[in-house]
Amino acid sequence: MCSLSDGCVPLSAVQVRCGRGVCLCSPLDMELAYVCDWEKRQKNAHCPSIPVVCSWSCRNLVAFTTDLKSDDNEKDVSHMIHIIDTEHPWDVFSINSGHTEVISCLEWDQSGSRLLSADGDGQIKCWSMTDHLVNSWESILSSSLDRDPIIALSWLHNGVKLALHVEMSGSTNFGEKFSRVKFSPSLTLFGGKPMEGWLAVTVSGLVSVSLLKPGGSLLTASESLCRLRGRVALADIAFTGGGNIVVAATDGSSSSPVQFYKVVVSVVSEKCRIDTELLPSLFLRCTTDPMRRDKYPAVTHLKFLTRENSEQVLLCASNQTGSIVECWSLRKEGLPVNNIFQHRSPVVGEKQPTILKWRILTTTGDLERVSSVALPKLPIAISNTDLKVAPDTKFCPGLGLALAFHDGSIQIHHRLSLHFMGIYYSSSSSGPRPGDEATLKRQRTSGPFLHFKALQFSWTSLALVGIDNYGKLHMLRVSPSMCQVLDMNTTLRHLLFLLEYCMVTGYDWWDVLLHVLPNMVHNLVEKLHEEYMRQNQALQQVLATRIVAVKASLCKLSAATAARACDFHAKLLLMAISSTLKSLLRPHVLNTPDKSPGDRLSEICAKNTDTDIDKVMINLKTEEFVLDGPPLQSLQQLIQWVGDFVLYLLANLPNQGSMVRPGFGFMRDGASLGMLREMLVMIRIWGLLKPGCLPTFTAMSDSQDSLQLLFRLLTKLWLCSREDGPTQEPDEGLIDECCLLPSQLLVPSMDWLPVNDGVIVKLQGKNPLKLQFGKASSLPGAAGGAPLEALTRSPGSQKMDNLRCVFLGVCPTEESKACTR
Repeated sequence: MCSLSDGCVPLSAVQVRCGRGVCLCSPLDMELAYVCDWEKRQKNAHCPSIPVVCSWSCRNLVAFTTDLKSDDNEKDVSHMIHIIDTEHPWDVFSINSGHTEVISCLEWDQSGSRLLSADGDGQIKCWSMTDHLVNSWESILSSSLDRDPIIALSWLHNGVKLALHVEMSGSTNFGEKFSRVKFSPSLTLFGGKPMEGWLAVTVSGLVSVSLLKPGGSLLTASESLCRLRGRVALADIAFTGGGNIVVAATDGSSSSPVQFYKVVVSVVSEKCRIDTELLPSLFLRCTTDPMRRDKYPAVTHLKFLTRENSEQVLLCASNQTGSIVECWSLRKEGLPVNNIFQHRSPVVGEKQPTILKWRILTTTGDLERVSSVALPKLPIAISNTDLKVAPDTKFCPGLGLALAFHDGSIQIHHRLSLHFMGIYYSSSSSGPRPGDEATLKRQRTSGPFLHFKALQFSWTSLALVGIDNYGKLHMLRVSPSMCQVLDMNTTLRHLLFLLEYCMVTGYDWWDVLLHVLPNMVHNLVEKLHEEYMRQNQALQQVLATRIVAVKASLCKLSAATAARACDFHAKLLLMAISSTLKSLLRPHVLNTPDKSPGDRLSEICAKNTDTDIDKVMINLKTEEFVLDGPPLQSLQQLIQWVGDFVLYLLANLPNQGSMVRPGFGFMRDGASLGMLREMLVMIRIWGLLKPGCLPTFTAMSDSQDSLQLLFRLLTKLWLCSREDGPTQEPDEGLIDECCLLPSQLLVPSMDWLPVNDGVIVKLQGKNPLKLQFGKASSLPGAAGGAPLEALTRSPGSQKMDNLRCVFLGVCPTEESKACTR
């Protein structure tokens, strides 16, 4: 249970009507994971009155804006874009964007490697990641709309849409859980390849499209949304399955209609062409209610429920103190026929004429004033079946939208019914918390309430990031169960389902790890492996590295599985080295059979169980292994790592007892042991061509053939665990020979894990972390993480290049890359 100071609501404080009867909202529906603040001098420079925008990418990178006043001249304001990795939130990369006006839009592309920013002066900039570095961004392209403020911005759709079938979460086939939906790109090149670009809507009612040509230049065009251009205060952009674009726009007055336009983009004679068409519009329900006709004069939020569904829209109307939210749906209805025509004989095949009409789905009651809205990105089909599936599966992620209020609270409501699902009160919220009257009075006298000006869901809807009116970043966990009490098996099934979704899509799964407790790790890893092994061979090959990476990140969350995390990290590197070395092999003759030299090497090594490496080598075409000298010598560090790793595994075979040590996972992994055998054979052949590339061992005897010895023992161990044979325990003879290895060769110490300085392992406790941008030292130590820390390099130890397997020293003279996961 959380205390009231943690920002949670007492169980007795919230009762909501949800379906049948009354249910209680758990205090763990939403809870603060960490908050990241600026230094004092910089925090005071942030302008609370300036609008803030925020965007969350599929790589779990968060971009948000703040405006900084100059110390010398208050009129000199820098419009900043800040990009953080959610695992290292203190390591912020701040860009002086160069925008001359307040930034109004931020939008990530589907890959999470490019970011669009737009401002109130009509400037659009495209930022790209440099050399895959999270902390290095540059503006590569830009376009301008002549001082016409931009209010909506979106990348063109690439035609890739995946549907998530919650009702099939118990299926063993990934294809039944996640299916590809037929969806056309907004614009295609020759051969059906989607054309990249972006679309913007301005305050004067102009729609602008910029297309990225294959050569890297921009093709830009602009067109009015309708013949009579008028002021547009709010707009949003959605896409249809047929490749069209739909723009929703309003002038900001609740008494005016909300207009919808179809936009079609095409390229004719090397010029971009935009065609627009007016679609059915709607009036807010609150303006037709006599009790509320003039109560909410302004439309403050307008959003399509999802980017790929233009038929459902969310509207929020507000006054100075309150708001009301409405959800509308576009439906096809029959057009009534006049009585004169109803008596004539019907024509064969004639259908009743239909018309598209906006119908209200539901509306909330009077709420506090809404400051921000966040919509889920999880692609669950938006239909009335949501209301039926959720109680059956008890799966809530993706079903709720978040509303932030000016009193500092955040509420989760069902995205169709707008039923209340959960609530969060910030530490300075004015929400009704018993016994907090003194704090409330103190805050009223000290200044305005903290409230969230920008809010964004993660891509699995299990986390929520908010930027408050002082520029601080708040990271919240969003419970996958919301109002429901789930047993452990159901919770594990939901988390497993979302991990599988991240594996299939390639999205980062950091937000799922927020909800994994140490006692869940073992079961999740085992169930994930079982589901993976049930897929077809082709899909297994595609997901081979992803599942190892997921397992590694899971095992780091528990001290009991720390050694397995080491094994999974080593396996990732082993797979990378194996594919790199095999990719260097070239067929001696061009018109060769379908199998590549690497495939033939795997096949021959799998069939040949000889323990003599030279006899295995004879069966190979050595001409396929001939490489020039420089590439071979440059691979020596990788070759050395393979040799050291084999030696370490074999020398530690007798030590693998009841306590799981690093390397234990490889003792029964026939595929990995077979991979190591193949690489030892390749190294043997290359050693004949260039002895300088061979791994170096410290042997006790000058006549010792170290590579031959390691191959012989490795083959014996591989025969005990090969996939096409029965699994056996290593015999006493093999264990005795491995016991003698340290007296024959010097066993190296292996560098297992990268520096473990991320925030995810520190979030096992329920108390939120208080961090500061630019200061990693403010991060408290992990409780109970001693076994994991023993296998992890401390920040002050010698740095190592994990890709080239080279030690760089404690203080490298040059800047080096580091993996953020």
